[in-house]
Amino acid sequence: MQHIFNNEIGLIHFIASVLALGLGSAVLLMTKGSKTHIRMGYLYVASMAVLLVTAFMLYNLFGKWGIFHYFAVVSSLTLALGMIPIFLRNQIKNWAYLHFSFMYWSVMGLYGAFVSEMMTRIPETPLYNMVAVATGGVMVIGGIVFGFYKPKWMKIMGTIPKLKKSKGEFA
Repeated sequence: MQHIFNNEIGLIHFIASVLALGLGSAVLLMTKGSKTHIRMGYLYVASMAVLLVTAFMLYNLFGKWGIFHYFAVVSSLTLALGMIPIFLRNQIKNWAYLHFSFMYWSVMGLYGAFVSEMMTRIPETPLYNMVAVATGGVMVIGGIVFGFYKPKWMKIMGTIPKLKKSKGEFA
């Protein structure tokens, strides 16, 4: 097992990653605002916090700060920006949509990191090319899904005016 995780920090990082992948996926798919969504959402945030803290403690790939640390900074910002609307919901008009958008991209970033990690395990492949293909591919697919469903999600979250059926004007 030592060669897979390198040390205890690597093992904790792996466990937090698996938890975050499962919880993040579940939260995206479940009914928003339910008690289960809220509880699992906070567990997702906690597992991501552990994952990110341990990510900044791992240097076995380069022996110094590397590409995955930069992605961890972006992931930390996305996660924080996803939680700020929750804490300031009384001051932010479109808080639900902002929360959803940042958390969606937080999970997409996690998927990108997962695919990147798997791709870099392929022997004799160029690291940066594999990371770019994996992360870019996941983000493009995530962006297409986001763009396709964005009007529906915005309507559900009440961030755009609903059309009047009779005249087609904004309400």
